[in-house]
Amino acid sequence: MSPSRAVPSSAGRRTVGAAGPEQADAALVEHYARLTRLGYLVLPSSLGCGRRVLVAHRLVQRSLPRSRQAGEAGGPPSPRGPEGAAAVDPGYADLRVRVVRAALEAQGAAGRGRARWVRGASLLPQVWGLRLFPRSGGADELALEETLSALPGPCRAAHVLRALEGLADGEVCRVLAAAGVADPGAALREADAVTAPHALLASPEFDPCSLQARPTDLLCRRRRARAALAGFGALVACGALLVMPGGGWGPDGASATASVRDPVNRRALEPAALLRVPPTSWQRSVRTDFTVWPARGDRTRDRGLLRRALGVWALPGPGDRSTATPGTPTGPPMGPPQLLYAGVVDEAAVVLFHDGLRIVRYAEPRGPGRARGAVLDFARVDGADAVGSNALVVGRSPGRVRYLTAPWVRAVAVRDLLAPGAAPRPLVRDAHGVTGPLAGHGDPAGRCRSWEALEVRDAQAVRLMSDLGELTPVRLTSGAPSAVHDVSGRAERRSWARTAYLLSSVRAGGVRSVNAWLFARQTLPEGNGAARWLCVRAETWRGTGSRVLAEFQAPAEPSAPGTVAARAEDSRACGPREPRVLAGVLWKSAGGRWYVVAAGSGEFASLSATGGVVGSSRGRLLTVPARAGDRAELNGRLADGRRAGALR
Repeated sequence: MSPSRAVPSSAGRRTVGAAGPEQADAALVEHYARLTRLGYLVLPSSLGCGRRVLVAHRLVQRSLPRSRQAGEAGGPPSPRGPEGAAAVDPGYADLRVRVVRAALEAQGAAGRGRARWVRGASLLPQVWGLRLFPRSGGADELALEETLSALPGPCRAAHVLRALEGLADGEVCRVLAAAGVADPGAALREADAVTAPHALLASPEFDPCSLQARPTDLLCRRRRARAALAGFGALVACGALLVMPGGGWGPDGASATASVRDPVNRRALEPAALLRVPPTSWQRSVRTDFTVWPARGDRTRDRGLLRRALGVWALPGPGDRSTATPGTPTGPPMGPPQLLYAGVVDEAAVVLFHDGLRIVRYAEPRGPGRARGAVLDFARVDGADAVGSNALVVGRSPGRVRYLTAPWVRAVAVRDLLAPGAAPRPLVRDAHGVTGPLAGHGDPAGRCRSWEALEVRDAQAVRLMSDLGELTPVRLTSGAPSAVHDVSGRAERRSWARTAYLLSSVRAGGVRSVNAWLFARQTLPEGNGAARWLCVRAETWRGTGSRVLAEFQAPAEPSAPGTVAARAEDSRACGPREPRVLAGVLWKSAGGRWYVVAAGSGEFASLSATGGVVGSSRGRLLTVPARAGDRAELNGRLADGRRAGALR
């Protein structure tokens, strides 16, 4: 949505000059959503999202002039067109100035303290028992919010008037001056530094009229209620009877929280309200991700199972267990989620949901194990593409795992990563897309004898995916950061055969994909053959928390583990933004002599070692004689003359 250059007149009651109360009232009703977005964006972020929403509505609702005289005296000169006619509805122009002025005054009040807003707490609107905030946006909206929060109030107002309202600089200065800004020109010049696209301000992230609701601090509210009841002896006994659990811990039980009892939120917990995608929808959709997965399984009409799953999601009981990948919220659904699967897998009844941000897996044991309670798993999947939504873990038991595959997956097989020369083993799927069991991954300490990965064939390619203990399998890739591709060919499978054991080090980290890049080959001294240097980078679903490892593979058996030469977290190394990498190890030859061997990626023109070992080389490979226990500091010079250190 691009900013509009003018606001249309309200119902034809357009006049030249200041606006009266009737015209301002008509403009407020017509453009209420636009004015509240304007107030929300100009208000300081220090108020918090929930308070900013209420204050924005309060400012707009209190912006009406109280009398005709107030309307004529309180507004700015109406914007003029080329022939002198009013460019916009005078009522709207008057309200816009009043909202900007009040929001800028709030900036000053927030800097001096919250006393002003406490005194006005009795004014409408008020919300009790809920926190309201706009819907979450993407990374671009979050970056813009951080940028705006760091700006002074007048500068923020100038940017919003220019980007959201589409005003020319001269008109922005007139509005700011009428709102009480001492130096509108300086505010405009500061706003020039904001380079984000203007269309971002139209995002739902900044819409205080399209809201999400969450409960307030329930424990704090409960403590206050108990303190109030403590003063009335008779009411204490009655209150205790009222709040005692009676009907269980589900959404219908007496222990349900206020948010679950709310009629609007209860709608999201009704099995009949679940979103169900038709089986062939993915064939016509422009998107290929979890949003077009159909509802599958033989229990999709089991209202009892679905109600229990939604109830545990909203309010887990004391015997239930839950897990979540890092950075994944575990709160109840914001609306009716999408049903992906409901059925029996091994010894459990399983339900899979998708709410746009998360995959939620509910599993309740069957038979004698039912007394152990249910298991609830959360995994973040925002931004999933066709490859990232190829499969989900639907069943897990000791030593084996089962997947639910996407409807566009044509075939699946099992490939042992530690046997690169072996052919893949076919894997059967039932009518609902659930695979047969795959074996576990072996010993996490690295003494594994096999590592079974899921080989998926879709319309574009054959892909390797591995289970790392979470709901989403990890995609395994190869290649330089600028040309990452799915593992193909025996040479890349041989690299992964010696790298697979490193996958244990990134278990339970919310990892989305792991890439192994062969960045150097090095001839070892004394005729000991050639070594291989790989950079292994694990990317996460949440964007942060990536892990990078440099691996040294000396000549050995095809499945012998390599040696980790260096590691780093939240590093840009080996990624598309900074593809270079430098690492080294202290290596012992077959003749018993020690060397420091190091290698860098193609960006390095020379390497050097200092400290316990001194040496240098031209090019990106380095070999220096050393002694047992020596330590060296590695550095390199890039082709453009800059210096760069080793991965750490």
